[in-house]
Amino acid sequence: MSQITFTSLSYAYPNAVTTEAHPALRDVTFEIAQGAFVLVIGESGSGKSTLLRCLNGLVPHFSGGRIAGAITVDGLNPVKVGPSQMALHVGMVFQDPESQFVLDRVEDEIAFALENSAISRPEMHRRVDDALKRMGIEHLRHRQINTLSGGEQQRVAISAALVLKPSILVLDEPTSQLDPIAANEVMDILARLNREDGLTIVLAEHRIERVLGWITQAVLVTAGHVVTGLPAEVLAQTTLVPPVVALGQKLGLTPLPLTVAQAHECMTAQFVALPQGRGASPVIHGQEPILAIAGLSAHYGEKAVLHDVNMSVYPGEIVALMGSNGAGKSTLLKSIAGLIKPTSGTISVRGESVMGQDTADICRAVAYLPQNPNALLFADTVTEELEITLANHKMQGAKDIAHFLNQLGLGRHASAYPRDLSVGERERVAIGAVTVTEPGLVLLDEPTRGLDYGSKRALTDILHGWKQRGAGVLLITHDVEYVAECADRVIMLTDGQVSADGLPHDVLAGSPIFEPQISQVFPGMGWLTIADVAVESAHE
Repeated sequence: MSQITFTSLSYAYPNAVTTEAHPALRDVTFEIAQGAFVLVIGESGSGKSTLLRCLNGLVPHFSGGRIAGAITVDGLNPVKVGPSQMALHVGMVFQDPESQFVLDRVEDEIAFALENSAISRPEMHRRVDDALKRMGIEHLRHRQINTLSGGEQQRVAISAALVLKPSILVLDEPTSQLDPIAANEVMDILARLNREDGLTIVLAEHRIERVLGWITQAVLVTAGHVVTGLPAEVLAQTTLVPPVVALGQKLGLTPLPLTVAQAHECMTAQFVALPQGRGASPVIHGQEPILAIAGLSAHYGEKAVLHDVNMSVYPGEIVALMGSNGAGKSTLLKSIAGLIKPTSGTISVRGESVMGQDTADICRAVAYLPQNPNALLFADTVTEELEITLANHKMQGAKDIAHFLNQLGLGRHASAYPRDLSVGERERVAIGAVTVTEPGLVLLDEPTRGLDYGSKRALTDILHGWKQRGAGVLLITHDVEYVAECADRVIMLTDGQVSADGLPHDVLAGSPIFEPQISQVFPGMGWLTIADVAVESAHE
């Protein structure tokens, strides 16, 4: 029985980015059955988030714009009844859980929706207790939300969405800011809610390798159009797929393998006779590091976060900084950028100490992209964001901004208001704003958040361009597959200390947490990417 029905639905935002010629959604017709577990995929800016917001009436009640066609959710018309009534049927978890928190304490945040709905005090206590137990976060009841890890905050956001007992849970990129362990924990919880409670789940995600093992239906959004069906059938029609699916496409496998286990089962026989992987050659540095850190320790508030960190980044090198949520990665980048004052140790850029310098002075030689790109966006247009950076560095006219925006896949948004763009598009604008000056050292905190596979490939091309001109890149990411594709070296942080520093294969292959899919499918072969498999196959 269909619980959600779209019928010839079209929608356009009231701004210059989406017009009648380029609506956010166009003639969308499909159904979702009760109890389904649905994955929505598509390029950044394709209309995924817009589609999700139609389910609870945020589109068009919050966003305005023009809507045509029909949508029915739990027998209701969200366009007619609006978000307040739809909240009783559709729980919503946004891409950045912090953005939807209203109160400071976990228990208060979960109770907030109940208070607004005039639920009795005894019933409120019972529902809050139940929500905490369902998500396994009873121990967080009295914690301040800003002290929680990313995974804990995501659980709180889900609890707050479920406390009104909706029959549908909608999530926009629920794993985008989580390390692999936290992401698996969240997906396990969602699978249990779907399986045991019969909750219909609809989620949009770019890192789809994390969710393919659970879903029953896929929805591909392309320029506002929708294709839907069984996951393997839909994924066969797109290049927006993780490595095991891409390898299955390349080999013409039917049905496509969706998980490592499925890929291992159908591919092992084809490759069992191949030789061991060639292994990587050690990197030999013939020059001084562009970034040198020695004996660095730092606190975040009153908490000791970094402990005697020693590391370097060399010109022409892309270094991935990895580790679980809370390991100290962002604190390290903030220390380099002068936003946090270390308690001990030294930080040098191009052989000169930056200890004690103002952030503005440091960032003349260092580009720093924080985890939240919105912190950098304040101009009226995308082009102006980059022009302001150039002006601040007295480099007006020194860069072909139009060409640079095309490299970032933002050419058609040059005149758009940055905050009207999708999360992935805003991420790319922020990357452009901090790197348009072509600095010698680039610090990126989760730059692939919100980016589709095509956008990540474009980012890789940009990183390689910086590398070729001698820049050093230090990027934080939980995106294991991206690291396997682009990094020259991987540094692992564990509890504020460097626990590994080496070539990607040496650090990632066999890792219980951070091993890429190809390495899992072909253990011991020395392969991290599809390109490695293709090279070795050609040598057979």
